[in-house]
Amino acid sequence: MTHLVSRVLARKAARTSDAGTPKPPRESTWRLGKELSPLLRLLILTQLAFNIGFYAVLPFLAGHLGTAIGMAGWLVGFVLGLRTFSQQGLFVVGGWLVDRFGVRPVVLAGCVLRIAGFVWLGYAKASWAVIGAVLVIGFAAALFSPAVESEVARQAVVWEENGHGSRTRVLALFSVAGQAGAFVGPLLGALLLAVDFRTACLAGAGVFVLVLAGHLWLMPQHIPGRVRVRERGGARALLRNRRFLALCCAYGAYLLAYNQLYLALPDEVQRAAGSQAPLSWLFALSSVLVVFTQLPVTRWAGDRLDLRRSMTAGLLLIASGFAVVAAARPAGWTGTAGLLPAAGFVILLTVGQMLVVPAARAWVPDLAEEGRLGLYMGALSSVSGLIVLAGSAATGSLLDLGLPAAVPWLVLAAVTALSVAVLPRREKGAGAAA
Repeated sequence: MTHLVSRVLARKAARTSDAGTPKPPRESTWRLGKELSPLLRLLILTQLAFNIGFYAVLPFLAGHLGTAIGMAGWLVGFVLGLRTFSQQGLFVVGGWLVDRFGVRPVVLAGCVLRIAGFVWLGYAKASWAVIGAVLVIGFAAALFSPAVESEVARQAVVWEENGHGSRTRVLALFSVAGQAGAFVGPLLGALLLAVDFRTACLAGAGVFVLVLAGHLWLMPQHIPGRVRVRERGGARALLRNRRFLALCCAYGAYLLAYNQLYLALPDEVQRAAGSQAPLSWLFALSSVLVVFTQLPVTRWAGDRLDLRRSMTAGLLLIASGFAVVAAARPAGWTGTAGLLPAAGFVILLTVGQMLVVPAARAWVPDLAEEGRLGLYMGALSSVSGLIVLAGSAATGSLLDLGLPAAVPWLVLAAVTALSVAVLPRREKGAGAAA
């Protein structure tokens, strides 16, 4: 009896002790958002609006080019790659302009160009006009995206230094906002396509009109702590930074893989379903996964993985997504069963993205020169854009060559997996990501 009483008292004491130990607050988008500065909240909401306008049009561009404009498959792939290059490839220009002139004027200029590009694309009929509109749309993002991304990264480092937690949490929330926009955008675009492609383009332009008005009103003229750099020579030092360039190459392989959402995936969905109607639901699946699981995944990775290991795990997951479709293609499944490999690809790509993107962006401030963060964030995307430009045209050719169905997917799986080998090694003493 005495032994039984002792056990009961011991359990009660343990429960009391556990109750007295405060548990860490459960991670949530709302809780984290309330902790951020007004400037960070503005920039993150900007990313949300950018992607709503962008994804109302882009997922349907390949179908429009092939059907309404009548472009060949290789030319569609080239135009999509050109769009990515004019955006990602010219980020280095936008980053340099941000370092020199500040965030506000570059963001505003980018919004004006994006409005003009979407209006032009809505009315373009000839191939040259489509290419011109796509270049304007891409360069617009090459202006405002480095401005927003570099300032979010800089503010995330300040947030970390002030003891609020890892910078990857802020960058993960930035990704959540982007994917929330990527979720709403295709659904909006699918509804507008019931009218026509031009209506979707004009609606996208309207979103950027609202973004432009919001930044004219709310974006400060000068951001405390942001120093404009007048000296030259930043590009030479960047090109000698081997560790940074290695990160760019690995990130470029990720971006090439991600770009297959707009090139290889529509082809697979068309084969399996007889139309591209399920495409918007697959984009929605990707976005919902990021919105609801990005922060928990980032926190999990931060407790266990450093930045290099996080990117390695993400790239291998993406490679396995390509392998899933390659393994299923010889069976020739159609209908609902035929869409399962595509859904598996989207899920694995998305989980890989959740590991790769915050880690890569969090790594850049550690590799960048003082005062050149805009240039380095821009260069991260520019080198990636060069890889996507070449890779998209090659992928379009692979899809058109009549090769065995699994070959293009196996090639993409191999490229993504092999990119792990070029990731830079973490310096001694570098800690975990979170």
